[in-house]
Formats: sequence, C-alpha cells, structure tokens
Amino acid sequence: MLAHGAAPGLDRRNAERLKRGQLPIEARLDLHGMTQKEAHRALESFLARAHEAGRRCVLVVTGKSGVLRSAVPRWLNEQPTRPRLIAFVPAQPKDGGEGALYVLLRRPRPRDG
Repeated sequence: MLAHGAAPGLDRRNAERLKRGQLPIEARLDLHGMTQKEAHRALESFLARAHEAGRRCVLVVTGKSGVLRSAVPRWLNEQPTRPRLIAFVPAQPKDGGEGALYVLLRRPRPRDG
C-alpha cells in the first residue's frame, strides 16, 4: 500500500523533484463538485487513460476539505489503479497544496504480439 508522500522504488532525486513539484504536470483532473461515485469513476478512467498515453506525472485536485480528500488516497491503492502508480504526494501550494496530489505513473508495458 502506498502511503501519502511515500515513494518506494523511486530514487531519491526523483522523489524530491516530485515532492517539490518540479516534474512537469502532463494532465490534470479536478474532482470538485462530483459525488464520491462520480469522482471514483472519473479518477480510475483518468489514470487509465494517462497511463496508456505514457504520461508520467499528473495532478489530481480533490479540494482542501471534504470526503474526496480522504477517499482519493484510498482509491489510489485499490485495483485496478494501484499497479499503474509509483507514488503520490501532496501538491505544492502553486498547484493546489493539500487540496491536490501529484501522482507519478509507471511507464506502460509494451504489449506482446
């Protein structure tokens, strides 16, 4: 299970760059105004598309308070999303601070045949 801010399997330099918001954000998802069900579905779909497209660092905006802020880290650790991720950390203030997460995605594996 990935912990908020932990980056196992990521070298120290890239882990620091992720935490400092120094990796380019290649896609964004804003969950404001969605129900839990809508947000969960949108998050799974967004991360699947971003992973397939080869995106590495994406921003997920949850809002600074409310249910989604605590639910999103839990959802990031569930199937089918968890295997696509390397790490997630709170965003820097310029990108939403505690109301947003940087999510680092694995590179997609080439398909056989």
